[in-house]
Amino acid sequence: MDAVSVRFFFDKVPRSSIGHPVLIEGLPGVGHVGKLVAGHLIEELGATRIAEVHSVFFPPQVMIGADGVIRLVNNEWWYARSEDHEFLFLVGDYQSMTPDGHFVLADHYIRIARSLGVKRVYTIGGFGVGHNVEEPRVLAAVNRADLRPEVESAGAIFGEGEPGGGIVGAAGLLLAMGASRNIEGICLMGETSGFLVDPRSAASLLKVLSRLIKIPIEGIRLEERGREMERMIGQMIEAEQSAPDEELRYIV
Repeated sequence: MDAVSVRFFFDKVPRSSIGHPVLIEGLPGVGHVGKLVAGHLIEELGATRIAEVHSVFFPPQVMIGADGVIRLVNNEWWYARSEDHEFLFLVGDYQSMTPDGHFVLADHYIRIARSLGVKRVYTIGGFGVGHNVEEPRVLAAVNRADLRPEVESAGAIFGEGEPGGGIVGAAGLLLAMGASRNIEGICLMGETSGFLVDPRSAASLLKVLSRLIKIPIEGIRLEERGREMERMIGQMIEAEQSAPDEELRYIV
């Protein structure tokens, strides 16, 4: 098996029909905020899966479906069109288990994004504060200074020194690697305790993101999806506990 392998499915969405979509990355991280928001958007916009990513940097694990059939853990690309807007979503089961894997995977993701005409990427995730938050703020980071006014107008804030440790994982690397390839990058981070799946933080982030992508998306069903994810995460806890000590556990 290659370090990273990608299989495309262009039977339902021909490659030639994809113009210049916006990429939204929502891989698992703190509070599973990004995964929750991206999954909600995929469902609401009726997105179609167009690619599947496997990697030796993912845990040595398979997932078991409701029918008892197993599959390798993976990440997926989805495509949706809404009126005059096109979107790609990068979602999945895990981020890399190793530091070098994060760089290798992020490079593959950016290469795919460029090949599909992406000019802007939104990375979304949680900002763990270690306690419950009644009214979560949405913090932001950008890879170009001229993007800041647009993001602030949408309701996100740029907190000085927040997050203190920077942004770990795909959410940060996609912005940095995208900048060198002329892809605009905006990271949105919803405040969360970081202990559980956090639909409240996801709803706050969704409000800001929907203003930026100019698509009104209701967040009413996020709480229901959050409960579904809590059940799914039970399958992942055992693998995370048995992962190597060098695993980066707190990734946006």
